[in-house]
Amino acid sequence: MSPTTPSTSGSPRPTAAPPRPTAAPPDLYGRDRGDRMMRALTVLGRLHTEAVARRGRRRARSAGPPTPTNGRPGPLELVVREKVVEAEDVLSLRLTAPAGGRLPGWQPGAHLLLELPSGRRRHYSLCGDPQDRYTYRIAIRRLAAGGGGSVELHDAVPVGATLRTAGPRNAFPFAAEPAVLFLAGGIGITPILPMVRQAARAGSDWRLIHLGRTRASLPFTAELAELAAQEDRFEVRVDDEQGPPDCAELLGRAPLGAAVYCCGPAPMTAGVRAAIDASPAGGLHFERFAPPPVVDGRPFELRLRRSGIDLPVPADRTALDMLREARPDTAYSCRQGFCGVCRVRVSAGAVEHRDLRLTDHERAAGAMLVCVSRAAAGERLVLDL
Repeated sequence: MSPTTPSTSGSPRPTAAPPRPTAAPPDLYGRDRGDRMMRALTVLGRLHTEAVARRGRRRARSAGPPTPTNGRPGPLELVVREKVVEAEDVLSLRLTAPAGGRLPGWQPGAHLLLELPSGRRRHYSLCGDPQDRYTYRIAIRRLAAGGGGSVELHDAVPVGATLRTAGPRNAFPFAAEPAVLFLAGGIGITPILPMVRQAARAGSDWRLIHLGRTRASLPFTAELAELAAQEDRFEVRVDDEQGPPDCAELLGRAPLGAAVYCCGPAPMTAGVRAAIDASPAGGLHFERFAPPPVVDGRPFELRLRRSGIDLPVPADRTALDMLREARPDTAYSCRQGFCGVCRVRVSAGAVEHRDLRLTDHERAAGAMLVCVSRAAAGERLVLDL
């Protein structure tokens, strides 16, 4: 999915030129000077308006941080109130404001950016109830061979710890179509679960298939079974019982014209995308939790300006891959070009921008997201690192 920009059609209607200014009209008594009573009323009105605005600002400050209207809430300090084992190697964290106040609202599919005590920054899908304005819930599968963020949250962040966060932001919105098939692979259930909850409340014709290696590896199965309300809407399919899934067969469960929402490992997502056109479904929405493969990549070179290090970037690897090998503390999160965590400044060289985040102005100023963007074959990008 990619963001769309609203467009308009037609030409603007011509407007007449503004009239020339004229002399001020006489006062209430026909005199060519301002009426003192009206001047006094104007001043009193201005003072009253300013006083009301000041009271509103004081009330807003006492109520805690407001929910911005631009879809990008600012930083929040949240406290880990609870850690729950949801499945093998899966923990959920319940996060609240320090004083228990209201949190910015969110919609199914939204994610939260966490800054961990180590300085790592990671995105996690919100998997609680959007109607609960006092709690955020996330779930993390422990990956011993991953980038270290999941291990840190499992082992080194206790109940009572305070985490700096940003969000929620949504790159996987749910449109609440009348008929929906949800496909979730393992921990990919986290953005799907709030969608299921909303579909159930809306009375949609929905189905959910949760896939994984074993039943013990799948989180939230009891919660999902309760949402299904004993109807034939929720199915668990695991490899050690039914074998690897057939994506075409799974999509065959979709009602005619249904929307499909899919989140899971890259092979599962690729299989669903390959089989969607031959299915009865009417559309596909998906989110990866692994980086996409490099497409049409060509080898180029990075130079780190401050250290003078040169890093070759092969055709099938990303600039972020090579930076992490040379500098393990390199910040990153989504690896898909939308979060902006891996942003760097390019002081020389032409960038092939492949991200979904930067504006034209930011690109012109030298910004680059190294998780997806590249350079032409044989070119060198000089990074301000």
